[in-house]
Amino acid sequence: MILYGRNAVREALRGRRPVARVWAESDQLAAEPGAAGVPVEYAGAEALEALCGSPDHQGIVCEAGPFPYADPASLLEGGQALVVALDQIQDPQNLGAICRSAEAAGASGVVIPERRAAEITPAVCRASAGAVEHLPVARVRNLADYLADAKRAGAWAYGAGAEAERLYTDVDWAGPAVIVLGSEGKGLRPRVRDACDDLVRVPLLGHVESLNVAATAAILLYEAVRSRAAAGPGT
Repeated sequence: MILYGRNAVREALRGRRPVARVWAESDQLAAEPGAAGVPVEYAGAEALEALCGSPDHQGIVCEAGPFPYADPASLLEGGQALVVALDQIQDPQNLGAICRSAEAAGASGVVIPERRAAEITPAVCRASAGAVEHLPVARVRNLADYLADAKRAGAWAYGAGAEAERLYTDVDWAGPAVIVLGSEGKGLRPRVRDACDDLVRVPLLGHVESLNVAATAAILLYEAVRSRAAAGPGT
């Protein structure tokens, strides 16, 4: 996989998968952790764009191994698992932004469907600012079935929906939980929505009718973090 952008390449060098080589406009990698022993070739902006297929390379590109998807069941391990499950998110920028928030909030991982959804691509790596190099991301064949498995493992599944009666601040986030977010245009599909234990909404107090799914993810993640911290250790 050809990764591009300063943060994406930097975190790949610090992350789980091997980096075979780097192409850069300058010697900006010299002090980066993980850069030792990685071959570096110097190249101009046009050559870098040709390598990665994007003008947004910020002067650095690398060749990394394939993305190591996680075991879905492993994300539910531990009494305080916090998982983000995405129902057919198709915009790489949204997927990357959600992964960035999830990693920053200390989430256990992100779950995405195998079909009709964005996967971890170089564009997602860049949009996540390299967060995917440290965040477990799992793919599942059927998201509703995964939520059923999560509930059997003791987790509560909370779906985000504008039609929900409960506010996101009214939820008890203690214990293992799965935050379920729907696609950019249609929201949660009926079977996925029905697989959730409850639906929650973020209040909209202005004139716009909806929030970006990545913004909603960040709000719910940090409410879960805040709620657990306020309740004390082990909750």
